[in-house]
Amino acid sequence: MASMEELRKIYLLQALTDGMLEKIIPHVRALSFSERELVFEEGNKAENFYMLKKGKILLETKVSDRLIISLGSIKSGYSFGWSALLAGMSHTSHAVCAEPSDVFAIPGEKLRDILEKDPLMGYRVTLFAAKIIKNRLERRTGQLLKVIANHPDMKKLLDSPSEDAE
Repeated sequence: MASMEELRKIYLLQALTDGMLEKIIPHVRALSFSERELVFEEGNKAENFYMLKKGKILLETKVSDRLIISLGSIKSGYSFGWSALLAGMSHTSHAVCAEPSDVFAIPGEKLRDILEKDPLMGYRVTLFAAKIIKNRLERRTGQLLKVIANHPDMKKLLDSPSEDAE
Protein backbone atom coordinates (compact mmCIF):
# COMPACT_ATOMS: atom_id res chain seq x y z
CA MET A 1 0.00 0.00 0.00
CA ALA A 2 1.14 3.55 -0.70
CA SER A 3 1.52 6.29 1.88
CA MET A 4 0.03 9.76 1.65
CA GLU A 5 3.54 11.25 1.27
CA GLU A 6 4.36 8.92 -1.62
CA LEU A 7 1.12 9.71 -3.45
CA ARG A 8 1.71 13.46 -3.04
CA LYS A 9 4.79 13.02 -5.26
CA ILE A 10 2.57 11.86 -8.13
CA TYR A 11 1.89 14.87 -10.35
CA LEU A 12 -1.69 13.82 -11.16
CA LEU A 13 -2.60 13.69 -7.46
CA GLN A 14 -0.89 16.88 -6.24
CA ALA A 15 -4.09 18.95 -6.08
CA LEU A 16 -5.92 16.42 -3.91
CA THR A 17 -6.65 16.95 -0.23
CA ASP A 18 -5.71 14.46 2.48
CA GLY A 19 -9.33 13.30 2.58
CA MET A 20 -9.32 12.67 -1.16
CA LEU A 21 -6.06 10.72 -1.00
CA GLU A 22 -7.44 8.62 1.86
CA LYS A 23 -10.18 7.41 -0.52
CA ILE A 24 -7.54 6.18 -2.98
CA ILE A 25 -4.90 4.71 -0.66
CA PRO A 26 -6.70 1.44 0.24
CA HIS A 27 -6.94 0.53 -3.45
CA VAL A 28 -3.35 1.28 -4.47
CA ARG A 29 -0.93 -1.64 -4.81
CA ALA A 30 2.84 -1.18 -4.83
CA LEU A 31 4.57 -3.22 -7.53
CA SER A 32 8.24 -3.69 -8.42
CA PHE A 33 9.57 -4.52 -11.85
CA SER A 34 13.06 -5.35 -13.09
CA GLU A 35 14.80 -3.86 -16.11
CA ARG A 36 13.14 -4.83 -19.45
CA GLU A 37 10.13 -6.33 -17.62
CA LEU A 38 6.74 -5.56 -19.15
CA VAL A 39 4.19 -3.73 -17.00
CA PHE A 40 1.52 -4.29 -19.67
CA GLU A 41 1.28 -5.30 -23.32
CA GLU A 42 -0.33 -3.55 -26.24
CA GLY A 43 -3.76 -4.99 -26.98
CA ASN A 44 -4.35 -6.35 -23.47
CA LYS A 45 -7.39 -5.18 -21.53
CA ALA A 46 -6.51 -2.00 -19.61
CA GLU A 47 -7.44 -2.92 -16.07
CA ASN A 48 -5.04 -0.81 -13.99
CA PHE A 49 -3.94 2.80 -13.96
CA TYR A 50 -0.27 3.20 -13.06
CA MET A 51 1.80 5.87 -11.31
CA LEU A 52 5.60 5.66 -11.37
CA LYS A 53 7.15 6.02 -7.93
CA LYS A 54 10.75 5.32 -9.00
CA GLY A 55 12.46 4.27 -12.20
CA LYS A 56 11.74 4.82 -15.88
CA ILE A 57 9.10 3.30 -18.14
CA LEU A 58 9.23 3.25 -21.93
CA LEU A 59 6.04 3.23 -23.97
CA GLU A 60 6.68 1.21 -27.12
CA THR A 61 4.73 -0.16 -30.04
CA LYS A 62 5.67 -2.94 -32.42
CA VAL A 63 5.42 -1.75 -36.02
CA SER A 64 6.72 -4.99 -37.53
CA ASP A 65 8.67 -8.07 -36.50
CA ARG A 66 11.87 -6.07 -36.96
CA LEU A 67 10.82 -2.61 -35.75
CA ILE A 68 9.74 -1.39 -32.33
CA ILE A 69 9.17 2.34 -31.89
CA SER A 70 9.47 4.19 -28.60
CA LEU A 71 6.51 6.53 -28.17
CA GLY A 72 7.92 8.17 -25.08
CA SER A 73 9.18 7.63 -21.58
CA ILE A 74 7.59 8.04 -18.17
CA LYS A 75 9.63 9.63 -15.39
CA SER A 76 9.14 9.24 -11.66
CA GLY A 77 6.02 11.04 -10.47
CA TYR A 78 4.10 10.60 -13.71
CA SER A 79 1.30 8.26 -14.74
CA PHE A 80 0.66 5.80 -17.54
CA GLY A 81 -1.95 3.26 -18.55
CA TRP A 82 -4.50 6.00 -19.25
CA SER A 83 -6.73 3.58 -21.16
CA ALA A 84 -7.79 2.12 -17.80
CA LEU A 85 -9.64 5.35 -17.06
CA LEU A 86 -12.12 4.47 -19.80
CA ALA A 87 -14.26 1.33 -19.41
CA GLY A 88 -13.60 -1.53 -21.81
CA MET A 89 -10.41 -0.16 -23.35
CA SER A 90 -7.20 -1.98 -24.29
CA HIS A 91 -3.64 -0.73 -23.99
CA THR A 92 -2.38 1.04 -27.11
CA SER A 93 1.31 0.35 -26.42
CA HIS A 94 3.66 -1.79 -24.38
CA ALA A 95 4.98 -0.40 -21.10
CA VAL A 96 8.47 -1.75 -20.47
CA CYS A 97 10.88 -0.86 -17.68
CA ALA A 98 14.04 0.88 -18.86
CA GLU A 99 15.48 0.24 -15.39
CA PRO A 100 14.27 -1.35 -12.15
CA SER A 101 11.03 0.47 -11.31
CA ASP A 102 8.58 0.84 -8.44
CA VAL A 103 5.03 1.46 -9.57
CA PHE A 104 1.69 2.14 -7.92
CA ALA A 105 -1.32 0.49 -9.54
CA ILE A 106 -4.99 1.13 -8.93
CA PRO A 107 -7.81 -0.67 -10.73
CA GLY A 108 -9.21 1.71 -13.32
CA GLU A 109 -12.77 0.73 -12.47
CA LYS A 110 -12.21 1.57 -8.80
CA LEU A 111 -10.55 4.91 -9.59
CA ARG A 112 -13.40 5.83 -11.96
CA ASP A 113 -15.91 4.96 -9.23
CA ILE A 114 -14.09 7.08 -6.61
CA LEU A 115 -13.83 10.07 -8.97
CA GLU A 116 -17.48 9.80 -9.97
CA LYS A 117 -18.61 9.81 -6.33
CA ASP A 118 -16.49 12.88 -5.50
CA PRO A 119 -17.01 15.43 -8.32
CA LEU A 120 -14.46 17.92 -6.95
CA MET A 121 -11.83 15.20 -6.79
CA GLY A 122 -12.82 14.07 -10.29
CA TYR A 123 -12.49 17.64 -11.57
CA ARG A 124 -9.05 18.11 -10.02
CA VAL A 125 -7.73 14.82 -11.41
CA THR A 126 -9.27 15.55 -14.83
CA LEU A 127 -7.67 19.01 -14.91
CA PHE A 128 -4.19 17.60 -14.19
CA ALA A 129 -4.80 14.71 -16.63
CA ALA A 130 -5.73 17.20 -19.36
CA LYS A 131 -2.47 19.13 -18.77
CA ILE A 132 -0.41 15.94 -18.95
CA ILE A 133 -2.15 14.64 -22.06
CA LYS A 134 -1.91 18.06 -23.77
CA ASN A 135 1.86 18.15 -23.18
CA ARG A 136 2.27 14.60 -24.50
CA LEU A 137 0.17 15.38 -27.58
CA GLU A 138 2.23 18.51 -28.32
CA ARG A 139 5.47 16.55 -27.92
CA ARG A 140 4.26 13.74 -30.21
CA THR A 141 2.99 16.24 -32.78
CA GLY A 142 6.42 17.88 -32.77
CA GLN A 143 8.09 14.50 -33.23
CA LEU A 144 5.77 13.61 -36.10
CA LEU A 145 6.37 16.92 -37.86
CA LYS A 146 10.13 16.46 -37.51
CA VAL A 147 9.94 12.95 -39.00
CA ILE A 148 7.78 14.17 -41.87
CA ALA A 149 10.06 17.14 -42.57
CA ASN A 150 13.13 14.85 -42.62
CA HIS A 151 11.59 12.15 -44.81
CA PRO A 152 13.42 12.08 -48.19
CA ASP A 153 10.20 12.35 -50.21
CA MET A 154 9.04 15.31 -48.12
CA LYS A 155 12.42 17.02 -48.43
CA LYS A 156 11.98 16.98 -52.22
CA LEU A 157 8.56 18.61 -51.88
CA LEU A 158 9.75 21.15 -49.34
CA ASP A 159 12.86 22.07 -51.35
CA SER A 160 11.17 22.32 -54.76
CA PRO A 161 9.78 25.68 -55.92
CA SER A 162 6.04 26.06 -55.76
CA GLU A 163 4.01 26.25 -58.96
CA ASP A 164 2.17 29.19 -57.45
CA ALA A 165 5.41 31.20 -57.45
CA GLU A 166 5.46 31.35 -61.27
